[in-house]
Amino acid sequence: MNIYAVIMAGGIGSRFWPRSKKRKPKQLLRIFGENTMIQDTVNRLVGLVPRKNIIIITNEVQKERLMEQLPKIAEENILAEPFGKNTAAAIGLASVLINKMDEDAVILTFPADHLIADVEEFQNTLKNAAKFAYQSKGLGTIGITPTHPETGYGYIQFDENSIDEEIYKVITFAEKPNIETAKRFLKTGDFLWNSGMFIWHISAILREIEKHLPDLYKGIKTIEKSIGTEKFPSVLKKVYGQLKSISIDYGVMEKSKDVFLIKGDFGWNDVGSWEAVYQLSEKDTNENAFIGDVYSMESQDNYVFSPQKFTAVIGASNMIIINTKDALLVCNRKNSQDVKSVVEYLKMNNNEKLL
Repeated sequence: MNIYAVIMAGGIGSRFWPRSKKRKPKQLLRIFGENTMIQDTVNRLVGLVPRKNIIIITNEVQKERLMEQLPKIAEENILAEPFGKNTAAAIGLASVLINKMDEDAVILTFPADHLIADVEEFQNTLKNAAKFAYQSKGLGTIGITPTHPETGYGYIQFDENSIDEEIYKVITFAEKPNIETAKRFLKTGDFLWNSGMFIWHISAILREIEKHLPDLYKGIKTIEKSIGTEKFPSVLKKVYGQLKSISIDYGVMEKSKDVFLIKGDFGWNDVGSWEAVYQLSEKDTNENAFIGDVYSMESQDNYVFSPQKFTAVIGASNMIIINTKDALLVCNRKNSQDVKSVVEYLKMNNNEKLL
């Protein structure tokens, strides 16, 4: 059983504006520690997936920076989509690339910007999932046991009667709920957070794409025929632009009858907002987390990032303040998910400088 990894690294991380921008988005930032998030994502696969088997799907704007940050990953393994077409197309493209190399591969698929605290447990979970995916030819996902009623995550309902050791059949996927629904999910005990990580045999994902997204399947198989030829760049651009833009969750996982789940207990966090960064950061006696030269007076429960200029915070509570060289964000922590609206505003006003 040969294991490959596909890392999806094309997003712009709009909830992390103004630090996260098109040319240097969330996955290319140092948010915790010395490494960027994409570097941590690749490093935690060491010993599980050979570097030659790691495929990164990104875009033309970010490819060069990814190559700089990941010098041990071969350039041909960092593939730039000609157009952003959501995760079903990205996963489909990676799948035909791998299929060309190894028709018996098991593929692990990850976002580029998640936090994993216990790497050893993470790898053990993936080994078990990969083994079951190879044997069953089903589609696997990792569910995270909820610690609180979170409205920012999707949920997965599972059959509590295990198929195999720590392997369960998925009953249904649920979209991000309101707070009352999230509380009800927790009370039932058979709902887990959707981590957005997948495990499958190459034949299984191609089979399910063909079944549920036949036009997309036809497109990626056309691209597959050109791999390794001089026609590949032109065929990729022409065909990819015609592919349907849909997530793998909507397009395949929610429709398939062959989805299994393995529970993940390895300190997962998708670091989906500045509020998540605050929660994960070290704090002082006033529950403030400061990055940079910050003066604070009668202020508590704040996250301030201002490494380039002195910042004073007086009489402020529950705030997020992100101070970069060209923009300033001041936001109540409870509104951290709304930061993406700033990016939409800038797009509408064609303010490329701040995007």
